[in-house]
Amino acid sequence: MPYGTVNADVIQTSTAGGILGAGNASIMKNRIINGAMVIDQRNAGASVTPTNGQYVLDRYFASLSQSSKYTVQQNAGSVTPPVGFTKYLGVTSSSAYSVVTGDYFLISQRIEGFNTADLAWGTANAKTVTLSFQVYSSLTGTFGGSLCNNALNRSYPFTYTISSANTWTTVSITIAGDTTGTWETNTSTGIQVNLGLGVGATYSGTAGAWAGSAYFSATGATSVVGTSGATFYITGVQLEVGSSSTGYEYVNYQTSLANCQRYYEVLVYDTNGQAAMSAPFSTVADSRFQWLFKVQKRANPSYSVVSGSWGGNTPSAYFSVSHIQFVTNGTYFFLTGSGGSTAIGASAEL
Repeated sequence: MPYGTVNADVIQTSTAGGILGAGNASIMKNRIINGAMVIDQRNAGASVTPTNGQYVLDRYFASLSQSSKYTVQQNAGSVTPPVGFTKYLGVTSSSAYSVVTGDYFLISQRIEGFNTADLAWGTANAKTVTLSFQVYSSLTGTFGGSLCNNALNRSYPFTYTISSANTWTTVSITIAGDTTGTWETNTSTGIQVNLGLGVGATYSGTAGAWAGSAYFSATGATSVVGTSGATFYITGVQLEVGSSSTGYEYVNYQTSLANCQRYYEVLVYDTNGQAAMSAPFSTVADSRFQWLFKVQKRANPSYSVVSGSWGGNTPSAYFSVSHIQFVTNGTYFFLTGSGGSTAIGASAEL
């Protein structure tokens, strides 16, 4: 070997030494965003009782057929996270609810198709993946979840076991890629990952096999919402190529935040008339300004008022489609009234 050169195949740290996005590769190994549960832009660690489709910690949303059956909070219960982690997503059951046939209670993440296109699902070359995570529950038994496509007409129910209550348990589930069905490879949902908290017979299927139905969990799985005060905590979620799980892919906080901001970002306008990355504008009536996003969005976002007021009124009184032009890299606002401080959530979620 010539002096001053290094054999990448020996040290396994370049594309010559490892396949990109597979095995122990350090680039795009984990297709899950915010798997370590460190980003919580919407709630900043506060407990929420989600509505159907509401996002909780960044990139995770609650899917539920009945309201007010569980709460979600970053580090709920304040237990010690597993080694290597500081945060987890915590679910607490609000009552002892008996799940009926058409019920479903889930925590899910939709993965953008651009980030799963290389898996070649829906073809003869579909790659095997492994889903892994750390889980902690006050309940024991067989739990369930699934992977689904965007149309929810292909799904793979799976099970895993929690043998010891209130103990962090490592879970690893290997799934052969689907060779049929339609799996998106664009800005829509490529794969939806579901973790069941109680799912009725309509949306539960046989574990370990692909099905042409919308199954969110496996038949016979434990219902978290069935026990009042039951807890379900999870962190270190990873979906990677290969037939076995490898070490969790840690990313720095800045990268994790930016990955989340592709789908959701909070825009803060302060009382001094300053808009982020924009020139100051007047606090007099009928102000107009441009806001550049920190990260280009997946699509033109929708908005919601997070907090604050404008001219003594809530900003929602002034924002309408005719007043706002959205683009993927920025937003143009026109506000009627004067003065105020507000935070606006720009959402381009899947």
